[in-house]
Amino acid sequence: MSPPLFLDMERVSVMRGGRLVLRDFALRIGQGEHVALLGPNGCGKSTFIKLLTRELYPLARENPRVAIFGQETWHVDGLRKLLAIVTNDLMATCTRDFTGLEAVLSGFFSSIGVWPWHEVTQVMRERALALLETLEAPHLAERPVSEMSSGEARRILIARALVHDPKALLFDEPSNSLDLHAQHELREVMRKLSRAGLTLLLVTHHVADIIPEIERVIVMREGRIVLDGPKGQVLTEPALAEVFGLRVQLAQRDGYYHLW
Repeated sequence: MSPPLFLDMERVSVMRGGRLVLRDFALRIGQGEHVALLGPNGCGKSTFIKLLTRELYPLARENPRVAIFGQETWHVDGLRKLLAIVTNDLMATCTRDFTGLEAVLSGFFSSIGVWPWHEVTQVMRERALALLETLEAPHLAERPVSEMSSGEARRILIARALVHDPKALLFDEPSNSLDLHAQHELREVMRKLSRAGLTLLLVTHHVADIIPEIERVIVMREGRIVLDGPKGQVLTEPALAEVFGLRVQLAQRDGYYHLW
């Protein structure tokens, strides 16, 4: 028997602030598949992510289906161990400075940083240190997150997301605020993770974030999927010009696409 799909959505419509943001949304992603979800700001990407994290739910009147790893009903703590999310918003909500190691350890508690009531075991500490080593960031263990560059902080967030050895990893606009060198390092880390057997889901509006290992691209516009298919067929100048609403040029080099 084949494993259940990572994601199986159909008939999903979501209201936010009195506005219909997702409209009759349907999407299926297999386990082990690497997929990019591309679209301009305001197209519904953030709402889609909040559906996965159970922060938002679809309109019940549509008889929707949102199944993750074959289940429609989840205890959030259980889901977090299988589906990890790397988002830049996390550290922005932190009210206290933590070291890199503490930030990674906080992934075990779904918190931001380690607090006095958290019980950190030796196994947790060893796992966190091993992940920092894997991500070539052991030197960040004792450094305060506030003193890290954006690229260094991104590595800490990735390590934090991996503490439970998840089956799927979602990157939410991962290259925002990164300089050219940090963008390159991030994409190399993503490539390494894609080869480790994880399901990789990249949500972005930057075409250059789509690493060569991602073969399927889904394009959103105004709350709907307008394109879904192999990367070479979806990423074309006419299609992207229509989605982003301006004339564009597209180039490909070393497995990456660049848009301007």
